[in-house]
Amino acid sequence: MSKLVVGTVRRNDLAGGQWILDAEDGQQYQLRGEVAGLADGIKAKVEGKLQKDVMSIGMAGPILEVAKVTKL
Repeated sequence: MSKLVVGTVRRNDLAGGQWILDAEDGQQYQLRGEVAGLADGIKAKVEGKLQKDVMSIGMAGPILEVAKVTKL
């Protein structure tokens, strides 16, 4: 299922580090995939696919497999 989400990118240092998106709709997503160039605190539009059958040690929310990030 493809998804487009706007929010603020955060860096979480748990378990070696992970990228989190605090979405404007109140949901939190763990980002993985095309995350090169992300920076803590930037506002971004993230396009990707929800991975409902994948788990992570981060437990930050649903995993969003990133296809494209647009900094706003």
